[in-house]
Amino acid sequence: MVQGQDTAGETLEPSDEPTRARGTLSETLRAQLEEMIVDGRLKPGERLDEFELAQRFKVSRTPVREAVKALVAVGLIEVRPRQGLVVATISIPVLLEMFQMMASLEGLCAKLAARRATLAERATLREIHARLVAALADGDPARFYDINTEFHELIYDASHTQFIASQTRSLRRRVAAYRRYVTYQPGRMANTIVEHERILDALDRADAEAAFKAASEHVNLLGDDMADFIAAVPLAMFEEA
Repeated sequence: MVQGQDTAGETLEPSDEPTRARGTLSETLRAQLEEMIVDGRLKPGERLDEFELAQRFKVSRTPVREAVKALVAVGLIEVRPRQGLVVATISIPVLLEMFQMMASLEGLCAKLAARRATLAERATLREIHARLVAALADGDPARFYDINTEFHELIYDASHTQFIASQTRSLRRRVAAYRRYVTYQPGRMANTIVEHERILDALDRADAEAAFKAASEHVNLLGDDMADFIAAVPLAMFEEA
C-alpha cells in the first residue's frame, strides 16, 4: 500500500479533464512516481493502489492509470496476479547482471569522455568531486549520494553521445533503489572518493583506456563487496530467482 498519503481534497472526474491536459498531467505524475521509486520513497516490492494514488495526488484515476502504464512499460512497476500493482523487484542474479552491464556502460561513457570532454566539463567534474569530499567529511550519506549521481550524470553528458548516455541513465535509474545500499556500505563513500580521483586523473590525461578501467571497476560489484551488498538489502526488495 502507498504510505504517508494525503487524502484531503476531491478527485477530478475524467470528463472534466481535456485530453491534452490529461496527457500533461499523466506525464507529470509519471515523473513524480518514477522519482519516488528512484529515490527509495517507494521501495521494490511495495504494493500500489490506483485509487490511493489518485487521492494522494488529488487527481482522477485516468492520469494515474496512464502514468502507471508508462512505468510498467519501462519495468519500474509490475502487475502481479492476486497482488495487483507492485513496485518492481529484481532477482539477485539479474541484479548482478545489471551491475555488470552498468559497469560496461559507465566505462564506455568515461572512455568517450576522456576523448571528448570539454575543459569546462572537466573543471565542473572537479568542482562536483570537491563537494563530494565535503559531504564525506560532514558524514552526510544522503547528500553524498545525490552529489555522486550528479558526478556520473556529467560523465554521461561529457561522452557527447545520445543513445549510449540514454541507455546508461535508464539502467542507472532502474537499479537506483538498490545502488543506494551500495553507497551506505561501511567505507564505501571513502572508496568512492579514491575511485573518482582515478577517473578524473584518466580524464585529465585523455587516457581513454584508463578511464574505461577506472569507471567500470568503480561500478562493478565483486567478491566481498557483492556479498556485503546482498546482505544489506532487505529480502522483500528481491524477486525470487
